[in-house]
Amino acid sequence: MINSSYNIKTWHKLFFSGAVLFCLSGFVNGPVALIGGFAFSLFFGHPFLEYNKKAINWLLKIAVVGLGFGMNIQKTLAVSHDGLILTIASISFTLIAGWLIGKSLNLHKHSTHLISSGTAICGGSAIAAIAPILKASEKNISVSLGVVFLLNSLALLIFPPIGQFLNLSQYEFGMWAAIAIHDTSSVVGAAHAYGSEALEVATTVKLARALWIIPLSFLTVFLFKRPNKSVKIPWFIFLFIGAILGNSFLEIPEIITQSITTTSKSFLVLTLFLIGAGLSIERLKEAGLKPMILGSSLWILISVLSLLAIKYY
Repeated sequence: MINSSYNIKTWHKLFFSGAVLFCLSGFVNGPVALIGGFAFSLFFGHPFLEYNKKAINWLLKIAVVGLGFGMNIQKTLAVSHDGLILTIASISFTLIAGWLIGKSLNLHKHSTHLISSGTAICGGSAIAAIAPILKASEKNISVSLGVVFLLNSLALLIFPPIGQFLNLSQYEFGMWAAIAIHDTSSVVGAAHAYGSEALEVATTVKLARALWIIPLSFLTVFLFKRPNKSVKIPWFIFLFIGAILGNSFLEIPEIITQSITTTSKSFLVLTLFLIGAGLSIERLKEAGLKPMILGSSLWILISVLSLLAIKYY
């Protein structure tokens, strides 16, 4: 009996490892990987759940830095400049709207600020940076992450078809994904599904946007009167910039830069599979109605308004 249970667990791990290798093969795209990960976890469970969060964290950072080797500094600066005003406006609007909606729902101020911050900047990363400053409870953190996680997964699936239906250009879609989708992983995944130019635009604007974690952290210290709290800086963004500079000014053989960017895209697909595998029915239920109303309302508002701004202004 014990031996039989051991064999089942072993095969379970082998099947999961096979799915990981398949994600790295290049034969599967981001949305399929996300759904596949969720389906695997739903029917079989996650055999390496304790390592999932750390694996996602490192794979995403490696993938993003690697994508920098396929980008040019002149184009990157132009895209960053184009997205600056929209970034500032959308962050300000999201934080103010989040405070108003959260207050009308009588939602706990910590949950309100965490969900608003995650929507405004970069999802789970912003929540992880802000939570220690707030001294937020484990429940508030978990609920906020659950809301953002669910909406991220949904965005990854629906944004590319919406972009195609609206006939958005690669540039327009990349800009829209960077502004309207929470986590960097889902932004890059959706843009990757749409096209190479969309991927470049989305990655650049999203990572520039992620740097706003720093002023947001100081704002949180001020608003919630939390002195002597450290501010987390997303250092991997500077490695991403270094990769772009290296690709722009050093004579790196094309075969090397292509290999790095191809591998990075495979790592991104694997990241999305692991995100899907980390989802669970229990986690989705844990989010609750009021936090979900806040998160969904902010997400819809910023998605619609940013799309109108990109398309017509």
